[in-house]
Amino acid sequence: MENPPVSPIEVLNAAIQSHNPFINAGIVKEQDVWGNKFTDVPTLNSHASDAVFQAIKQVRTSQSSQDKVTSIAITAQQGVGKTHLLSRIRHRLEREGGALFVYAGVNNYTDLNLVKYQFQQTLADSLSHTASQEVMQWQEVAAAIANEGFKAINPNAPNLSPQELTHRFDKVSASWVAKNKSLMNVLTKQVLKTKQNADPYIIRAILWTLSETQSSFAIKWLSGDELAQSNAEVLGLPNPSKTSQDREAEALKNVQQTLNLVSYYNPVVICFDEIDVKNNSTDDGLPTELVIADLVKRLHDTLENSELSKGVVILTVMLPDTWTQKVNLMPGGTPDRVSKYTQRKPIDLKYISGNSMVELVTLWLKDFYESRNLFPPNSCYPFEESELKKFGKGKPTVREALQWCAENFKVYQPQLPTKPLDRFELALKKEIEADIGDYLEDNSLIADSLRFGFQTLIGKTLEGVTIEEITEVKPKAENKGWINFKVIGTEGGKVVKIGVAVIQSSQFSLVAGLKRLKEYEIFDLTRGCLVRSQSKIEQTKKNSEAYKLLDQLILEKGGEHVPLIEEQIRPLIAVHSVYQKRGNYDLTEEQVFDFISQQQLTFENPLLADILSDPSGRMPAVDERDSMELLEDFLNPSNINETDDSDDLGELFN
Repeated sequence: MENPPVSPIEVLNAAIQSHNPFINAGIVKEQDVWGNKFTDVPTLNSHASDAVFQAIKQVRTSQSSQDKVTSIAITAQQGVGKTHLLSRIRHRLEREGGALFVYAGVNNYTDLNLVKYQFQQTLADSLSHTASQEVMQWQEVAAAIANEGFKAINPNAPNLSPQELTHRFDKVSASWVAKNKSLMNVLTKQVLKTKQNADPYIIRAILWTLSETQSSFAIKWLSGDELAQSNAEVLGLPNPSKTSQDREAEALKNVQQTLNLVSYYNPVVICFDEIDVKNNSTDDGLPTELVIADLVKRLHDTLENSELSKGVVILTVMLPDTWTQKVNLMPGGTPDRVSKYTQRKPIDLKYISGNSMVELVTLWLKDFYESRNLFPPNSCYPFEESELKKFGKGKPTVREALQWCAENFKVYQPQLPTKPLDRFELALKKEIEADIGDYLEDNSLIADSLRFGFQTLIGKTLEGVTIEEITEVKPKAENKGWINFKVIGTEGGKVVKIGVAVIQSSQFSLVAGLKRLKEYEIFDLTRGCLVRSQSKIEQTKKNSEAYKLLDQLILEKGGEHVPLIEEQIRPLIAVHSVYQKRGNYDLTEEQVFDFISQQQLTFENPLLADILSDPSGRMPAVDERDSMELLEDFLNPSNINETDDSDDLGELFN
């Protein structure tokens, strides 16, 4: 097959001038670990990821109960790629399967006195993310448990996929609850016959994750949180009121029970990232790194070492000095538990080399050009391979390499106009005409553009609100980046604090964002604003968890949904891009703000005005169909009888 013709150099250069793919590329956050987009250089630190997958294979296949739990310490300086490595492991597991993935970013541990309880929450949250079978990791385990129960009743029962079970589950369980005959009792009883030490309530809660209507409550219970009593009664789960100290005292046992059960069906990889957090300690003065190392030791020593288990691999990521000066000096055999697989020798990550620098840039630019259907003269354009190798000889970190690329991603530009206003208008024209791909799916790009738009309006009054400040949302640990920013101002003499969340991704993300957006007291808000396309909102089912949260936000809390409209956000993306590239057009920050103000480019933007305007108090149109109606083709439970378990099982497959 012949190579396609090289794109015109003018078109390539215009694309390069319109967007710099390396800006902010060197920082990998928790959302990047779980996100869909991931650019990876497989050869970079492959020795570390290969060791992790070998460890997974060892715990899965070992016949010895003593080798079912192992651990690896990974060390590297800032920016070398520690979180990037964890992201590689997660994405490969999502793509190929082979293990469940738990990411414990230690920045989220806001109270080290409650570290076990917070880890229980981390475990529940991580297993709520999508796995290799395109369902939640919880649901993969739940399907395995359910099928085991079915086979125990009838060896000829078909093996149902997680998707098939989630389609049928609400219809079946709703019918059984109505007749006081719980499917949960049947399955839990069968599973306990072979797992007598398992907690029946944990089995029950995991099975409930197969229900679209009940999964969020089951996961909340699995995280250690209290449910509304009505929800607990439907799920058949205990629900005593507890203090945080009570939950901390019980958390390790709950975590052990959960991991022992889950790892029976799949290996589990637990990743403790960024344990070098500063200015955080227990009441006794223990710093984060020692608290986490002690937690790893406790997990290692107390998880059930059954030869039938698929095993657990614990990764702990830290700076080299943290290992040598702190963790390795801990008493009681802690270092041996933190780095068991490599016999107390951490795996150290390596810096970029000349060849890996070329590979890194090639991969990054491959996505850039393919998304625009462009074909450069060489895979590194506009860089020269020789200059990339020369820079790589200096052994930069991944972060330093990507920052260098961001600063040097340039092409020759024709002479700019003499007048600053003419340069600004030229820049604005180019940015509006630029092809920036599927930007309506890019939450970060949209949120950054909205934030910048409001920053240009500080001191101005729009829709009766005088804008005073645009701030980050705190506490960060609870927010986890879901509320993008906060607009602070005054309206009629009263302080207004509007939290803005752009959520264009899945229903699961919508639920996670809405849960934060309605918590005015926690995040110090007077109003929550969801920005989401109307077409995406219309896909929300009226009996879903997302709709319930949206109802609470709008009708109970006085918040609002603002539709994201392409014609309204595109100009904001353009002016924000001009600001980011102001150096390319020989413009100062002050000049950019002045020209935006003079031409009222943001003051007259209807999207910004809509966010500031008084909420309508009306719910948006959504999908009115009852989910029960959608399942009728899969199952008709009207003839469920009160006979034995085999008859009950048969109804599930009709």
